[in-house]
Amino acid sequence: MPHLTVHLPESRLTGKEPLLVAALTDAIVDVYGDWARDLVSVRLAGVPAGRFAQGGKVVETNASVVLGVRAGVFDRPDAAQVTARLGAALTDAMARVIGDDLRSGAMVELVASPPERTFVGGALAV
Repeated sequence: MPHLTVHLPESRLTGKEPLLVAALTDAIVDVYGDWARDLVSVRLAGVPAGRFAQGGKVVETNASVVLGVRAGVFDRPDAAQVTARLGAALTDAMARVIGDDLRSGAMVELVASPPERTFVGGALAV
């Protein structure tokens, strides 16, 4: 179950939430296929002004996405291509909705969860 936690400057996010959720979901579906659409979970976190920094300076053009994926994605023969597509697709989605000036400050991190460590509704996800 792909789950995303996205941190963006609050001022850049407000009012764009539905568009961003749709774009991020579509980005996952473009990589995994339509079967994944109903499994994509997105959490948006707006970061107040002055609380996003890069190189010791406050910025308004950074964003981070943490994408939780099943560990098996890294074991596939095409893992390098799949992970590169995920990183590019999620960055493109944010840039399209929030603004292209965000692209260079966008970080996408893929975090692997072994199957036995993913639970939904209190039960092991299958």
